[in-house]
Amino acid sequence: MNDQAVQFYNALNASLADGSFIKLSLGNYKGPNEGLKNLYVKKVLLKSGENLSFIYRYQTKDITKNHFVAESVAKIKQEIEAGFHSANLFTTEFDLSFEKKNARSFLKKGAPTSSSISMQHDKDKKRLINPKDKLYLYDLNIADQKGNVHKNAQDKFRQINRYIELLDPLIRQISKPEINVADMGSGKGYLTFALYDYLSSVMGKTAYITGVEYRQDMVDLCNKIAKNSNFSGLSFIRSDIASYETTSIDILIALHACDTATDDAIYKGIEANAGLIVVAPCCHKQIRRELEQSKQKNDLEFLTGYGIFMERQAEMVTDGLRALLLNYAGYETKVIEFISSEHTAKNIMIVAIKSDMPEKKKREALGKFRAAKKFFGIQSHYLEKLLKINNEVVC
Repeated sequence: MNDQAVQFYNALNASLADGSFIKLSLGNYKGPNEGLKNLYVKKVLLKSGENLSFIYRYQTKDITKNHFVAESVAKIKQEIEAGFHSANLFTTEFDLSFEKKNARSFLKKGAPTSSSISMQHDKDKKRLINPKDKLYLYDLNIADQKGNVHKNAQDKFRQINRYIELLDPLIRQISKPEINVADMGSGKGYLTFALYDYLSSVMGKTAYITGVEYRQDMVDLCNKIAKNSNFSGLSFIRSDIASYETTSIDILIALHACDTATDDAIYKGIEANAGLIVVAPCCHKQIRRELEQSKQKNDLEFLTGYGIFMERQAEMVTDGLRALLLNYAGYETKVIEFISSEHTAKNIMIVAIKSDMPEKKKREALGKFRAAKKFFGIQSHYLEKLLKINNEVVC
């Protein structure tokens, strides 16, 4: 370790010891972790005491991990050695920049840009859904009549805002002033109400949202809350996903529809030529049964002997194949983290945007789909059957 690096780590240690540490940012990443761009470190006050929150910024997501202060310097050092080439330390006494260039290191000290230290843990973060004067949040027992979010509903409220945060840039690509949405398996409607509120109140759209839910008590409850909130364009109907008749849909949503119900929802979106399809799959039983029955010999069989790995592989294979079939249907797809895995393991969201995809690219997606089926010994995927593409020939 050269002198500049030693000075930097000493300064970091000292700022944490004397309480002058404000934050740290690492950048210019050139390591093996694909998609990683930056790492931001700040103080947070948790139930366990003072911690440092590490926010890993990727191209399509953020991952947050909290570490005790005592172990954090070693962790920061590890991250710098693993691929970050620049570091900026901010304290109440000074700012310090450390850069690795070629075989040399540079250290630059300057006056502090800030003298304030915040240890708020996600409390003052700007929210796209403001809880004040939201009758539906009161009726759903998320907030009180004054707009204060209940302590036991904080996670649910964060999930609502994360959901709107993810959908906002996607919806803005739809230039139509009037938007029709089908929310399949809407349940108690937490996210459905929030989306309608955001579309109409914040984005100024004329929104028509239909919540499709099989349980009549949920349908009755949600329609009552929608009426109480004067959400005239929001309604809920009793139906299973497969039986729902699609007409004109701009956005198709299905969050945590179990097993092949997610495929039913995707198919309904494709059938309606929806501009945007958003699903957060739950349970992957159909493909797991296929994997267990085939007992395919391949390079991954050293993993599949363990039940938990088989389960995770079934999830990834199922959703990977769904993404390829969406490509074949003319949708650009991406898979992102919906909510943090610390809240739920079912945290993957597939986003599909209708595009003018060349036929060649569609056929390539179908070819990859069939090659993957062969590799894993899969006879058929439920969505493949719905799309009736078993007998199509790849050119």
